[in-house]
Amino acid sequence: MKTIKMFFILNSILLTTINAQNIKGKVTHKNEALPFVNVYLKGTSKGNASNEEGAFKIQNVSAGNYTLVASFTGFKTVEKQITIKNDETLTVNFNLEEAQLLNEVIVTGTLKAVSRLESPVPVEVYAPTFFKKNPTANVFEALQNVNGVRPQLNCNVCNTGDIHINGLEGPYTLVLIDGMPIVSGLSTVYGLSGIPNSLIEQVEVVKGPASSLYGSEAVGGLINIITKLPEHAPTFFYDSFVTGWGEANFDVGFKSKVGKKATVLVGANYFKYANPIDNNNDNFTDVTLQDRISVFQKWNFKRKNNRLFSLAGRYFYEDRWGGEMQWNPTFRGGNEVYGESIYTSRFELLGNYQLPTHEKINVQFSYSDHDQNSVYGNTPYLAKQRIGFGQLIWDKPLKNHDLLFGLAARYNYYNDNTPATTTSDEIVIPSIFIQDEIAIAKKHHLLLGARYDYDDRHGAIFTPRIAYRFKPTDDDILRLNAGTGFRVVNLFTEDHAALTGSRDVVIEEALNPEQSYNINLNYLKKIYTKTGQIITVDASAWYTHFTNAIIPDYDTNPNQIIYDNLNGHSTSKGMSLNIDAVLGSGIKASIGGTLQDVSQTENNITTQQILTERYTGVWSLSYKHYPSNITIDYTGNIYGPMRLPTLGDLDPRSDYSPTWSIQNIQLTYTSKANLEFYLGVKNLLNWTPNEGNPFIIARSQDPFDKNVQFNAQGNVIPTSNNPYALTFDPSYVYAPNQGRRLFLGLRYTIN
Repeated sequence: MKTIKMFFILNSILLTTINAQNIKGKVTHKNEALPFVNVYLKGTSKGNASNEEGAFKIQNVSAGNYTLVASFTGFKTVEKQITIKNDETLTVNFNLEEAQLLNEVIVTGTLKAVSRLESPVPVEVYAPTFFKKNPTANVFEALQNVNGVRPQLNCNVCNTGDIHINGLEGPYTLVLIDGMPIVSGLSTVYGLSGIPNSLIEQVEVVKGPASSLYGSEAVGGLINIITKLPEHAPTFFYDSFVTGWGEANFDVGFKSKVGKKATVLVGANYFKYANPIDNNNDNFTDVTLQDRISVFQKWNFKRKNNRLFSLAGRYFYEDRWGGEMQWNPTFRGGNEVYGESIYTSRFELLGNYQLPTHEKINVQFSYSDHDQNSVYGNTPYLAKQRIGFGQLIWDKPLKNHDLLFGLAARYNYYNDNTPATTTSDEIVIPSIFIQDEIAIAKKHHLLLGARYDYDDRHGAIFTPRIAYRFKPTDDDILRLNAGTGFRVVNLFTEDHAALTGSRDVVIEEALNPEQSYNINLNYLKKIYTKTGQIITVDASAWYTHFTNAIIPDYDTNPNQIIYDNLNGHSTSKGMSLNIDAVLGSGIKASIGGTLQDVSQTENNITTQQILTERYTGVWSLSYKHYPSNITIDYTGNIYGPMRLPTLGDLDPRSDYSPTWSIQNIQLTYTSKANLEFYLGVKNLLNWTPNEGNPFIIARSQDPFDKNVQFNAQGNVIPTSNNPYALTFDPSYVYAPNQGRRLFLGLRYTIN
């Protein structure tokens, strides 16, 4: 009986093999075999990868009609409609074309739309797929895996943040939306949230001064957040996720045609976190509670000869607070229970209009109105800022010259209730700039530029720039950039430490504009291996020298923050390396590292800048299993030690942070119906800054310093209930307080 059963089983297997349908073929690129390409039948689990000779075979396929897909990262995906019949072995060959890696169109470096490879200014470009590897609720957090860019938390209580580039403080970074300087001043602190990630077309990053084109604030670098054109956006999109800490984020939007000549894109973001958590047991919230909504709308109008006309607007409202766990709004502004509560109301308008002339002349404008109602313990900070910006740009290409002329004006209104602002500050700064990119030869391009600004408070400011691009081959580019920058400082809009805690703010003199001088060398190399791998190497070295630098002094007196123009100089120097690799079988990897030295020299004494790391590293590893449509993303970063603001010799907290790392993992499933389900873990190592420290917030048990005693000179006296001679201070912060947490999300798109 067993023999008969075995006979039937063997015969069934044999008949199945004989009658099975198979698909075979070869994948090539430029007539050369392309290995490790994923070839699969769309909507099924049937698939295989090509071998080292580029050959593939898919066995045991049922007869019928299919879509056969060949997909390999770095190459354009090809789909072929096939029909396979009974007892047939079908041969299908693919010849894949290389995707346009590194040929993204950029505008940030020169104010012109050019290929990234042709720009004399090195610009890093990040697409939405980069940010999806580690989903976040705002652009601020999304930049944590960009090499040389670090989102820095500045307060343990209200989680104020800014963006550091190459070790320079947040106010040195200019943040643009569609090329317009929207995020500055007051919004440098709280305006980086609420930009829906789903509306972003790409993010462009320039490291180094860009003041000759963009004026003040673009001293350390700039980040240009480019939103989608309505005609390129999906018809409908939805993206939401929740975390194990109780955070919930929702992005939703749609586009629609209005009449025959207009298209509108509407998007909204809502974020809610209302779950006070105190894992480090200091009776203070580990993460600020937030209730935030942002609504965005962008119009694009069709005109004759494809001339540009677009309008966009955004409204943002946020209610956030952090503080003692028992705090509620009834304690707002009082001295019984400590809390930092910030109400932010803000709207923005920006537009671009091309004049109806034969010459290419554009009028660009933006306006923002920011109203902040905040209290830090019992210290109120009520501030209003209005910024208007307009510029006229004439783009004039000639035979060997690509000219750009510009006229600009910036209107700034600012008023607050601090003693430093006795009357409202209102000023208009006119500017003129010119730029010429000269094609010396096919391989050699030279860019010259200069800007002239006039500020009634400080007089004329001149900022020149020069850039040289040498392209010996299609796969090698060398860029050398040099220029100057300037920045006019407003302490209370930029430095949160001036408002929170118990340190006295001392401004020793009238603050003059900061000046910088920078040189940057960049080399980019593309490597194509015989096995179909694509490797991109991007290396840079820089040196920036500052005069008149304004750096908060925490060291001279631990009870004060002293601000003045540095009687000496400060420098930022370093080097960075990025390696991106497109490997076989759906694997893509990137790794980057930065070594830097940011210091200040005064009275022949050089000290490391506070809250600035010596080295950083970032990485990401992605694997997509095409037959199952499942993608695994592993991302992370690592930061070296940084000097921290302690409160004197008796402070038991470490003067330097340890080396620390945040790592994340995510799984994403993409269905045939344009649905994406994703889940993962953030902060896999569960790292928080309280590890190795007795506490993070100084005197969290006495936030109003009711039990602190001072001597005649104003210094704190050690006592039995204050043995370390401390005052309340939440500025000892270098890493997020948020530990390991799960997240789960859903995306849906209608194209």
